[in-house]
Amino acid sequence: MKSSASSPLVVPLAMKGNCTPRLSVRKRKELAALARRPEGDIDLSDIPEIRELPPDRVIGRFYQPKKTSVTIRLDADVVAWLKASGEAYQARINSYLRQLMRHARTR
Repeated sequence: MKSSASSPLVVPLAMKGNCTPRLSVRKRKELAALARRPEGDIDLSDIPEIRELPPDRVIGRFYQPKKTSVTIRLDADVVAWLKASGEAYQARINSYLRQLMRHARTR
């Protein structure tokens, strides 16, 4: 691809953030054909049935939700405590809020 100083390089969509590359027309047709097949036609004989989750399972390890920038007003002592207790205090705030959210959902 030729570039010049007057025109910036175009970043392909697949390389931007959390975007998934667009499927080709052929791939979309393949997926649509698979989706139309009845479940009974799918051979599951080579896939073992999962009867219980293994104890060493990892839940949410690969889940990376989209982040949203917000402005929030917190008490100064709370922010001081968060910053004093280590790096990545904003990530810990998110983690604490996620734990609270999960707890509230299980009630």
